[in-house]
Amino acid sequence: MPHRVARILTEVFQPPVVVSILLLVSPAVEPGFPGTMWFGALGAFFVCVLPLAYVLAMVRLGRLSDHHVSDRRERAPLLMLALVSVVLGLLVLNAIHAPTSVSVMILALIGGIAVLAAVSIVWKISGHASAISAAAVIAALIFGPAWLPLLLLVPAVGWSRVMLRDHTLGQVIAGSLFGGGVIAGLWWELRSWLV
Repeated sequence: MPHRVARILTEVFQPPVVVSILLLVSPAVEPGFPGTMWFGALGAFFVCVLPLAYVLAMVRLGRLSDHHVSDRRERAPLLMLALVSVVLGLLVLNAIHAPTSVSVMILALIGGIAVLAAVSIVWKISGHASAISAAAVIAALIFGPAWLPLLLLVPAVGWSRVMLRDHTLGQVIAGSLFGGGVIAGLWWELRSWLV
């Protein structure tokens, strides 16, 4: 039973899903929300959907180990490809005059992806933990203290990654601190400058 719960948590809160939701709500800090959510959806297409589609295709062709990219050696090139897709998304959003808040979220994610790619060369830091902690902190910053209970998802998702033996406790803690501190902090700083 614990293994099944861990698997469900890992799948439901995988980074593409969490980041897509974060991008959908990113325009909430500017006027026009929720009507501007479609800009967030377009951002999610470039940041999450395209890279995930590539991963799933590579898994199907046998070129990647699994859709969570558990083999550390496969992570850095994949994260670099994701960065290209993200930059392309930024260019498209800029061209159609999307709300700045969506671009700010993407810029913070680019910073996060770049660091995760560099760290993944030598150590398998948890992307799941990074994504959920960044999302929980940013949601609380956008919508207020009532959203702080989302932080309970951070240890739950971290536990699932350790239970499934996809990460060590240290990798999960590092990912959580990185997402909640660095990615969310970068988003906060960029938001104060650009929005």
